[in-house]
Amino acid sequence: MRSAIKIVSSVALAVSLMACQGIDAVEGEPQPQKSAQEAVVDQGGYALTQEAAEKRLDAQLDKDFNIPFPKDPGGGYTHEVHKANAALIYDAGQLYTLTGEERYADFAGKLMLAYAEVYPSWELHPAKKEQSPGRMFWQNLNESMWLLHVSQSYGAIKDTLSDEHRAKIETDLLRNMSEFLSDGSPETFNKVHNHGTWATAAVGLTGYAIGDEDYVEQALNGLDKSGEAGFLKQMDKLFSPDGYYNEGPYYQRFALKPFVIFAQAVQKNNPELKIFEQRDGILKKAIYTTIHQNYGGLFFPINDAIKEKGIKTNELLHGVAIAYELTGDTGLLSIAKEQDTFVLTPESRKLSQDIAAGKATPFDYKSMRLGDGEEGNEGALDILRASADPNGLAVVAKNTSQGLGHGHFDKLALLVFDAGHEILRDYGAARFLNVEAKYGGHYLPENNAYAKQTVAHNALVVDETSHFDSDVEVGNKNAPVLGEFVVTDNLKVTTAEIDTAYDDVKLGRTVAIIDDAAFDGPVIVDLTEAHADGSHRYDLPFHYNGHLVETNFDVQADPLARAPLGAKNGYQYLWKVAEANPVDGLSQVTWLLDKKFYSVSSSVPKGTKVVFTQVGANDPNFNLRNEPGFMLRAITNDGVSFVSVIEPHGDYNPTVEYTLGSHSQVKAIGHFEGGADEFIQIETKQGDIVGLGLAGDPNPELTHTVEVNGESITWTGAYKLFQSNKHKTAGN
Repeated sequence: MRSAIKIVSSVALAVSLMACQGIDAVEGEPQPQKSAQEAVVDQGGYALTQEAAEKRLDAQLDKDFNIPFPKDPGGGYTHEVHKANAALIYDAGQLYTLTGEERYADFAGKLMLAYAEVYPSWELHPAKKEQSPGRMFWQNLNESMWLLHVSQSYGAIKDTLSDEHRAKIETDLLRNMSEFLSDGSPETFNKVHNHGTWATAAVGLTGYAIGDEDYVEQALNGLDKSGEAGFLKQMDKLFSPDGYYNEGPYYQRFALKPFVIFAQAVQKNNPELKIFEQRDGILKKAIYTTIHQNYGGLFFPINDAIKEKGIKTNELLHGVAIAYELTGDTGLLSIAKEQDTFVLTPESRKLSQDIAAGKATPFDYKSMRLGDGEEGNEGALDILRASADPNGLAVVAKNTSQGLGHGHFDKLALLVFDAGHEILRDYGAARFLNVEAKYGGHYLPENNAYAKQTVAHNALVVDETSHFDSDVEVGNKNAPVLGEFVVTDNLKVTTAEIDTAYDDVKLGRTVAIIDDAAFDGPVIVDLTEAHADGSHRYDLPFHYNGHLVETNFDVQADPLARAPLGAKNGYQYLWKVAEANPVDGLSQVTWLLDKKFYSVSSSVPKGTKVVFTQVGANDPNFNLRNEPGFMLRAITNDGVSFVSVIEPHGDYNPTVEYTLGSHSQVKAIGHFEGGADEFIQIETKQGDIVGLGLAGDPNPELTHTVEVNGESITWTGAYKLFQSNKHKTAGN
């Protein structure tokens, strides 16, 4: 056996990490390979993926193994080396099955034997996390991920090993690690949580690889096999009936991998369980839902989310390939084309072949309500898309439940996307993932102190206090109450309200995308309200992405000094850059982003201030991004209503030097009430009038009337778009 003394190069380590694949079942005898030219023609981009993996492995075959004693936390040297080794073992097992080259099986077997020599002697990791520590890694979550990779490779190559070597690997590595992750870590293994999903999937896959039915049964039904815990219970509890994962898209992506990989193995080994049909096909729904929760290739950055994560992540590479195998949906091929990379599985190879054969059709992006909670009755993530164009105007209304410990305090928050960009943005997580120099790669202290606080989001804040007073347990018990969700050609609209975010204030928000010829394209109408009897301060932040170019009021930043906006609840991290007064009850702010202009025009109560902010106060370690924003600030005795029109417009071309439509088209916004019914009227600078009726009672049979400037406006149903004469003249 080779010694564990030679250090792999940093380049080799990096490419190994980039190649780290998920574990899934590659079955059958090794297949003869076609010529490189035939493979490229028949397999498309997959052939390049396999070729790169072969080169990567071939460069390692004659090198000494590097198995350092565990020392570093996430992102540290020993952590990354063990991850890279798992990637090498996995790739070697896959390549053996795909090519029949015994050198790959030999490499995987010897590296597993080398780990079997040392793993039994490792105690708990010296940098162990306070909860669920590992032995090879600082937390046993990473141990589960490692085993999930390695167990498949063992299943692929075990027939090439001697009896002695099989016994050594199974006893000292696979069983040793599996029992540490199961009986040795019951608080994780039996937990309904993404860490539990990884642990049960890893142990279950090991059970299939070594032929231990007891491991499989424990993985499926919990340590006592009662069904009160385990993989099947997690399928029931962690997803809503629509396939939405309680912690949000970032963690849905992360948990998706063990779910679909282990489910695929269950389907192949225990087809009688019909795993992909359980709960009305919940795992297939989860794959689709993960895809729908992206814009411009990146996942919606709600809750604790690293904003760079998107559909090209390894987890979804496997998910798309498995979903295509299950459904044959050619719309998934367009997602695979956008991913533009493949994994070493037969399913991924089939994707590539069918893309090369021209079978791809557009993925069906659409407006949808994704119910939250096990029964789908704990709020929802509402996605409004102006069109089928995946890079068109889109709105995310975050009306979900808290999302457990990774959830943020931002009920009824709003995100806006357009032209491939995040326009009104969510901060996401304050974390430099696996960057040891930044707090060891942990979530930064500012994650709790700023990123989770309500003011870090586009959500209404009352009295500078975050929702639920920043108490996760309280937040988990309370979710918004949903109103109607309507999608038509010219109107997409969602409503939700909550009366538990504050003790004596009821919050409500209605968000609509309207399409009318009075505007150059679709615009967003946002009605944010609070109902209360006593005096309160109301702040409605808009965290915008771009460069401020125009306001309809005078504003000037203090040239000499600035101070934090507040002392707690996230306000201490916001510089107060400037303050201004809206003109005649209308606030207009316009910014420029990538050759397009965006305006927020808001009807505001008398006495409202517009406060401009920038993230970065009280941040001596430069942990936060310095992002701009502004907020509408009002103090009232009887609640508040802010009505905003969010308007994409114009074109700026610095190359050919022209600017078109840089000013907002909104002249005035009126908000009228008739009991529980409301009417919003938008007047453009060209004199066009567009209206939106909002019913207090959504009964589709009821008629509603609101007096608007001496005229009775009447409609039937929950919502009604009153289009301009220009729109009617245009024949729409």
